[in-house]
Amino acid sequence: NGQKTHGKMECNSVNSAALDRSDLFHFGPEAGDLRLEPGSDRTHELRLDRKLYFFDGAFESINTNGFISMAKPPAESDYLGQMPASFGLAAAFMGDLDTSDGIGKVYFRQDSSASVLQRINEHISQAFPAEDEVEPTHAFIVTWENVAVNGESGRGDGTVHKRNTFQLVVASMESASYAILLYPSDGLQFHLTNIGDESKPVEVGFSKGLVKGWFSWSTTQGPYYRITTDDVESIQSLTQQTNSGRQGLWVFEIGTSSFFTSITPGQVSEISPGAKNSSEQDLVFPTIDPEEVYTEEAYSDETASLSPEVMYPVEPSPEVIYPDEPVDTSQFQPNYPHPRRQPENPQVLVVNEDDLEIDVFSYDYERCANSRQKCSSFADCRDYSGGFCCHCRPGFYGDGRDCVAEGKPQRMNGKVNGRVYVGNSPTALELNNHDLHSYVVANDGRAYVAISAIPDTLGPCLQPLASLGGVIGWAFALEQPGYHNGFSVVGGRFTRQAEVSFHSSNEKLTITQEFMGINEHDHLVVNTWLEGRLPEIPPGATVQINPYTEIYQYSRNVITSSSNRDYTITLPDSTVQTRSYHWKQTITYQSCEFSEAAWSPHSTQQLNVDQIFVMYDAGNQLIRYAMSNKIGSIHNIVPEQNPCYTGRHGCDSNAMCRAGTGTQFTCECAGGYTGDGRTCYDIDECRDTPQICGRHTICNNQPGSFRCECIEGFQFASDGRTCIEVEQGVDHCLRGSHDCDIPERARCRYTGGSSYVCACLTGFSGDGHSCQDIDECQPGRCHQDATCYNNQGSFTCQCHLGFHGNGFQCITDSEREKTPCEKHRESALAASAPTTFFLFSHRPTPQFVPTCDPYGAYEPTQCFPHAGQCWCVDRNGQEIQGTRSGDGSRPSCIDHGISPPLVGPTPRPDVSPPTPGTNLLFAQSGKIEHIPLDGYSMKKEEARTLLHVPDKVVIAVAFDCVEKMVYWSDITEPAISRVSLQGGQPTTLIKTDLGSPEGIAIDHLSRLMFWTDSIMDQIEVSKLDGSYRRVLFDEDLINPRPIVADPNNGRLYWADWNRDGPKIEMANMDGTDRTILVSENLGLPNGLTYDPLSRILCWADAGTRKVECVDPYSRYRKKVVEGIQYAFAVVSYGKSLFYTDWRREAIITIDRMAEKETDSFLPQRRSKPYGITTTYPQCPPGVNYCSANNGGCSHLCLPRPGGLTCQCPDTEDASCVERGHNL
Repeated sequence: NGQKTHGKMECNSVNSAALDRSDLFHFGPEAGDLRLEPGSDRTHELRLDRKLYFFDGAFESINTNGFISMAKPPAESDYLGQMPASFGLAAAFMGDLDTSDGIGKVYFRQDSSASVLQRINEHISQAFPAEDEVEPTHAFIVTWENVAVNGESGRGDGTVHKRNTFQLVVASMESASYAILLYPSDGLQFHLTNIGDESKPVEVGFSKGLVKGWFSWSTTQGPYYRITTDDVESIQSLTQQTNSGRQGLWVFEIGTSSFFTSITPGQVSEISPGAKNSSEQDLVFPTIDPEEVYTEEAYSDETASLSPEVMYPVEPSPEVIYPDEPVDTSQFQPNYPHPRRQPENPQVLVVNEDDLEIDVFSYDYERCANSRQKCSSFADCRDYSGGFCCHCRPGFYGDGRDCVAEGKPQRMNGKVNGRVYVGNSPTALELNNHDLHSYVVANDGRAYVAISAIPDTLGPCLQPLASLGGVIGWAFALEQPGYHNGFSVVGGRFTRQAEVSFHSSNEKLTITQEFMGINEHDHLVVNTWLEGRLPEIPPGATVQINPYTEIYQYSRNVITSSSNRDYTITLPDSTVQTRSYHWKQTITYQSCEFSEAAWSPHSTQQLNVDQIFVMYDAGNQLIRYAMSNKIGSIHNIVPEQNPCYTGRHGCDSNAMCRAGTGTQFTCECAGGYTGDGRTCYDIDECRDTPQICGRHTICNNQPGSFRCECIEGFQFASDGRTCIEVEQGVDHCLRGSHDCDIPERARCRYTGGSSYVCACLTGFSGDGHSCQDIDECQPGRCHQDATCYNNQGSFTCQCHLGFHGNGFQCITDSEREKTPCEKHRESALAASAPTTFFLFSHRPTPQFVPTCDPYGAYEPTQCFPHAGQCWCVDRNGQEIQGTRSGDGSRPSCIDHGISPPLVGPTPRPDVSPPTPGTNLLFAQSGKIEHIPLDGYSMKKEEARTLLHVPDKVVIAVAFDCVEKMVYWSDITEPAISRVSLQGGQPTTLIKTDLGSPEGIAIDHLSRLMFWTDSIMDQIEVSKLDGSYRRVLFDEDLINPRPIVADPNNGRLYWADWNRDGPKIEMANMDGTDRTILVSENLGLPNGLTYDPLSRILCWADAGTRKVECVDPYSRYRKKVVEGIQYAFAVVSYGKSLFYTDWRREAIITIDRMAEKETDSFLPQRRSKPYGITTTYPQCPPGVNYCSANNGGCSHLCLPRPGGLTCQCPDTEDASCVERGHNL
């Protein structure tokens, strides 16, 4: 009935009128369409008005050649006939097309009119009758009218030869996107395209292009959903068949809001009697990187009708929080709804056999009381008279020691070793730890195996040995009624010995495989040894293995089988050879002998293997096997027709098919998953049941299950469940019981056990136990007209009297440009000077003359002696209201333009000497990492994890230098938490009335915390312990993210990455004087940082791909670098800027003065880094009006330039008093 099935799509003819050109969506100039420039292979770039879900990108280009793409396409010679392409595209009719004669045209527009959206609603609802809510919000319509094959566009006299007309509509909804393809009955007059000197069928389908593999330097072909085949009749069928209930009209779901899983074709609800179904969907292997493994794939059958062909990618790691491109970011608000389609499985981890510690299992006279840990966590332990046995619980199968959920896909990892001779060669080829990966779709018996790094001299010869993966097919074969696959009998711990004897050439090969159970990653572990000789198969030859059957003989603890296999070799010159070999194997395992009710299998069972696929990928040195497996009776009985036993059901790959009567069946999600069986989602047991693992544990969610691990310093007790403290050495560095010099001069580094080493910090010398300051004031360190002053761990330079500068550069007063204060003073003095006119002298009225400091800035206190008054001014010389005194006294004024002066010489403002003991902290999803700094250099070798916060997505990090506390925001709960840098348990400060806290700023002087919330669209403030919460701003905010504080001056800065109007704003900490600082030429200002010494605000923009800085007072803006990738957060430290980059998955260092990148750090765990901050052993000097005694306020003291404001929290508190102070 046209329903979606696993690995299959049925395309049906229906009794509906064929599509006419008048049935196309209205197009042309009268519809408001734009027109693509005439020609061949023309491209127009565009940006869609609304969000669109298609893989992980958006359409950006329209092309004459019948497709739209996610990027500007390369030359047509790079993709025509080269599918799947290297770039993402949706192809409605892709070939070498031409519109240069003016007859053919390509129209396009974006449309949100009610009539268009209503029609889209009708098409989608008809194609997907089970969809309850179809509410399209936007459409992108492209029409190819009367396009011709390039080179055959007419005779030049206007006579039309064969021309095609078709249409593609991409519709967006809040949670999904759809593609609608329309082919009028007379719209496709040609079906071939010219590619070089050949004519080939055009292509229709969807492709993601190349995607990153597990490692950033490797790529592999992404999903490629092919609607047509290489058969011309499949293209002709575009106008005759459908998946939507209307001939010539095709509907596909092409993406969802959470993350892309697959292209989903429409499902026709009513089919006319006698309608013929197309053949099964072809499943074709993509090109796979040697580092990658299979996911779900099958094989192609030659057909003459529509037969969609699907390529699945290597499984990506699921991280769905923020996009990789500067797209419409409203689509990744940190709400995490369950996807409507089955999520992609996480990547398979490669497990080194040397890292495995597998306990040898044996049943003995122990009891369950002290042996329960030998059973699977999904099994029950039962005591018997002679000992104990493990039994898998209902919904799971295995031998009790290893149990897997019924219907759940299974992965396998391992290594391949051995010595193999080829042909008559006297030299053996050595195999050393080659990676073996396997993936099994248990509910239909499909198995895939890949072995990497196989040399060209051996790879072709291994093609006949599909039985290398055959044991995996037997272990998880699709069970026929009353029969059981290998894993149900022996579990995951057994040894297989096989001998392959090749007929006619007498070569023999021995295969030994040791299966060692399911590891902590839920993967079955196997090690393989090959020893012997193989017949030679030349490079370039292909092998086809015929379907075969194999009879397994079962007895206690031993299983044997043997069979003859035929295979065909097609040589590069097309010569065909038929060969065969004899196969026999023995499988040994240990069963539990104590259970009288222990299940015993049939003494004989037959394994049926078909759809066998073998291939050696010489380019990637990868040997691949795939096969479909069923286990059942040895007798020739009528095959079962129930879909559960044929594998042709529509159950999710994480579901079990339950057979009913006749051909009826139901789908039931496997253990650890939830859903309706057609679509299943992983249950996060760690999130749903936080205490499931008990004390001193970390719960790690895994697909379909979870794993409990003891935290550092603890280990499992004998029961395998309780974590007890490990007797271990003392970390004297953490406890402070070391004998290193003080933290301002030395660092203690723990080396394991009770050992540690001491090392002096930069700027000091010694053995770490005693460190002496290094006198950096060597000749040439400062300018020749400056004096060098040595400080502890650093130095400063100061220009001599009569010179001006930062000590590194000094010029005379006459050479430099006068400051505003000096110009003001000079003008006032000139106006105050007496003027002589012939017979009399004019003495003007006394004028106020400002006082400038030695650097030309306004002194914070200004006086007018003539009036007997003094007052405070800001850095621009403007009087601060309420500070004027008229009694001759001088008010206590603070310079609000710069930080309060340091004790001693002023450091160079653009190169701040590194603070001893400074570190970088950055967030990576569920943890916070730490990198020590040596000056401005990252000490990469000492990088380590500071804090693990499993199952959390840490976004912002901030540091309080007073109490040495690290603060962070988590968007999963959501919550704001903190922990001491010296250790201890984290404390959650705020976890209510939060949407998505994405930025945190700390005022260490006022003891305040500020944060942005991009869902609540507001900025809040509280005390550092989370008390006295108050909303500062809740208007004119769309997507506020980064926020930074200037405690000395009582100011806040934040950025709002609203795509319709990104901006950077500033305000006083009490919420007054809010103003837009930057609004021009911004894209996605994700990161923001403020340097209090240079008074410079810098930001990293993922949209413009620039790092820029601005002086908030003068508004002078300067570009630092451009061409960055995708910055998320940035922090300033002296002359350096450190930012996190999503695309590079790295921490990048920029020299702000040299305006260039100087270093980068790649974390060991490659994933997107988020917030970044610095920690330092001493707070920078400074005070503000709230830093002493909370400014005299009862609750919140919020500083501002020239004063403070006492404010109350949003919750009512009768004891709170609000008032303002101008000081």
